[in-house]
Amino acid sequence: MQRRGALFGMPGGSGGRKMAAGDIGELLVPHMPTIRVPRSGDRVYKNECAFSYDSPNSEGGLYVCMNTFLAFGREHVERHFRKTGQSVYMHLKRHVREKVRGASGGALPKRRNSKIFLDLDTDDDLNSDDYEYEDEAKLVIFPDHYEIALPNIEELPALVTIACDAVLSSKSPYRKQDPDTWENELPVSKYANNLTQLDNGVRIPPSGWKCARCDLRENLWLNLTDGSVLCGKWFFDSSGGNGHALEHYRDMGYPLAVKLGTITPDGADVYSFQEEEPVLDPHLAKHLAHFGIDMLHMHGTENGLQDNDIKPRVSEWEVIQESGTKLKPMYGPGYTGLKNLGNSCYLSSVMQAIFSIPEFQRAYVGNLPRIFDYSPLDPTQDFNTQMTKLGHGLLSGQYSKPPVKSELIEQVMKEEHKPQQNGISPRMFKAFVSKSHPEFSSNRQQDAQEFFLHLVNLVERNRIGSENPSDVFRFLVEERIQCCQTRKVRYTERVDYLMQLPVAMEAATNKDELIAYELTRREAEANRRPLPELVRAKIPFSACLQAFSEPDNVDDFWSSALQAKSAGVKTSRFASFPEYLVVQIKKFTFGLDWVPKKFDVSIDMPDLLDINHLRARGLQPGEEELPDISPPIVIPDDSKASDIDESSVMQLAEMGFPLEACRKAVYFTGNMGAEVAFNWIIVHMEEPDFAEPLTMPGYGGAASAGASVFGATGLDNQPPEEIVAIITSMGFQRNQAIQALRATNNNLERALDWIFSHPEFEEDSDFVIEMENNANANIISEAKPEGPRVKDGSGTYELFAFISHMGTSTMSGHYICHIKKEGRWVIYNDHKVCASERPPKDLGYMYFYHRIPS
Repeated sequence: MQRRGALFGMPGGSGGRKMAAGDIGELLVPHMPTIRVPRSGDRVYKNECAFSYDSPNSEGGLYVCMNTFLAFGREHVERHFRKTGQSVYMHLKRHVREKVRGASGGALPKRRNSKIFLDLDTDDDLNSDDYEYEDEAKLVIFPDHYEIALPNIEELPALVTIACDAVLSSKSPYRKQDPDTWENELPVSKYANNLTQLDNGVRIPPSGWKCARCDLRENLWLNLTDGSVLCGKWFFDSSGGNGHALEHYRDMGYPLAVKLGTITPDGADVYSFQEEEPVLDPHLAKHLAHFGIDMLHMHGTENGLQDNDIKPRVSEWEVIQESGTKLKPMYGPGYTGLKNLGNSCYLSSVMQAIFSIPEFQRAYVGNLPRIFDYSPLDPTQDFNTQMTKLGHGLLSGQYSKPPVKSELIEQVMKEEHKPQQNGISPRMFKAFVSKSHPEFSSNRQQDAQEFFLHLVNLVERNRIGSENPSDVFRFLVEERIQCCQTRKVRYTERVDYLMQLPVAMEAATNKDELIAYELTRREAEANRRPLPELVRAKIPFSACLQAFSEPDNVDDFWSSALQAKSAGVKTSRFASFPEYLVVQIKKFTFGLDWVPKKFDVSIDMPDLLDINHLRARGLQPGEEELPDISPPIVIPDDSKASDIDESSVMQLAEMGFPLEACRKAVYFTGNMGAEVAFNWIIVHMEEPDFAEPLTMPGYGGAASAGASVFGATGLDNQPPEEIVAIITSMGFQRNQAIQALRATNNNLERALDWIFSHPEFEEDSDFVIEMENNANANIISEAKPEGPRVKDGSGTYELFAFISHMGTSTMSGHYICHIKKEGRWVIYNDHKVCASERPPKDLGYMYFYHRIPS
């Protein structure tokens, strides 16, 4: 056993005194009640600190709490000890040394302590034949920092030995995120290799499905033998149905079916009626293609190297990644990359752009001590803690250090390699922000725009006090709808966070070249010759801006002046301009063959943008407003699903929302058009069942859904009384408890943290009592509610970042980010950060502008 000096490299630390077995047991006795053996379901973190990106590879190693199994770097372990009183930690350290050379010059294989870290991730940057690993584990007892080397079976109590072995052999808490692991849990169907498929001419459309026997539109299964679309049973996949798919199997004996709505380029839910379990179908792409479903024909990877459609798009990959140019690596604060987890480039690109914004830097990294000190007992499950951790990792420069020439001499002298961490891994951050989200928690590629909105929603819900950095994106949109028959108008306002620009393909300036290229391409394909060099449509930005400002037809418009459906047009203008304007180019759509299509276009995006002419003007002289009358409420028939406007569904799906969520949005808004359904999505997108198949509600469900669409709020806004009672029993004032619960969405643990983190909070007793009385009396306050917070100003902007996408659809390919820093453009391509030589501003997908002060 050694004193603190050995652990922290203090002089004289290596000569610690060896204690007898009885001394070790006596030392551990007071701490035995706090040492736990990991149970099934416990997350054991031994690869990454909860507050930083320290790991066993770091100079100070990693400390794993033997009670909570959370891990902490040297800088943060004292905080956890002071906060919790937990004294016993396992210290993990990985040493990397140059291999000993044999007589012939080759490296001798050597790996000591190979049984310690059976599941510890290795650093790919150090996976070399020239180096070997030596893993070390110790028990450390705080506050005196006594050390007990492991393994130590003879001297340690049995419980401690079992706990240490369990920690060291535990699996990664992120194993479910790792690509392809879930597939190994499903068996391959014995019917997949020789499945009979009838040549009956059946072709399945991309939407509008219904059961062939009962007209149900949810929980539908496509039989892979004859193409029948039939409903499942209630007990399977937690969705309703009448069991017609199973009846069909009993009648015909066709064994395999795939669930519609789950098909992606990575696979689908396949069920074997004969084997009575979910299965894998290795030939699913071929079996689906038999019925005209071409989705699985694309086998895209994160870096796009296996995309079947890559040949005609090779120039896109080269141009966006600036291939062929010698890019100079960048190091230091603000130049830290993010390692690719196999499906995380969409997240990395968005977060690099987010943390280049000063408001986000101040809100999180600027408040780091307070956020970390007041973090909950499990900081891995706290949004603000993980945002601060990520921001500090990207901005501190601690994980982006240039190689030093003297390092080679140091390696020779000390015979030890000190690794330079090349980027940080966002594994813990991704695990938290994607939790309970059906898409982001999967291993599939995602839409960066959809993740941006998801992140903004999380920032809104977890804002720190009154500070909300996402305010910089928020703006008001004025929508003017005009009845074409009566010419009367209605003005409404809604909140938005990005500007979606349509691609004006008809305005291409090189139409002749495009026609000639298409003819040459088809001829080359027919004759199996090499394809010609890609010709990309050149679209003026002004044409896209013009298309945005032009009136749109409103589908199924209900005119309150006519009390009936009529033709209507809608125009959108900015009622306020945000401090930071995010512009999305709507490059993606769906083809009739189910394949998401991408407009591969070049748009001359300006460095300086002026949209002041799009400022809303409100009701104009001579305009007459439509009567303020709501359309009649149509209660759906429970016995049969009402028809769903599939055109509205597809409009929403083109924005990147899950198909089932789009169908629910259109259904619950009574087929009143994509715009109203979009508002429903924004309100409900964080609900756990957001992307679950549509289940028809009863009368009460329809009424409540309709209320939420039009912004109605519940009358009872009071936190649960039993939680209020728990907090007040701890000695806190009732109004404090109510305020804290409201600020934390009625989460008890977070509410207590909120109270401790707001010691300066002055309780407004009159306000709280009034709100209580109103809630208890079921009264809605007559005071006008405060409007959304916006930072209005000039509509003149300058480009400072853009995110580009390579590949054929948002479901495959790769994202990278370019950011302008210190007067020059920098390319962020996963963990690689380099000075940009030719930033491809014309090929971006999302553009970030900041307002120019007037």
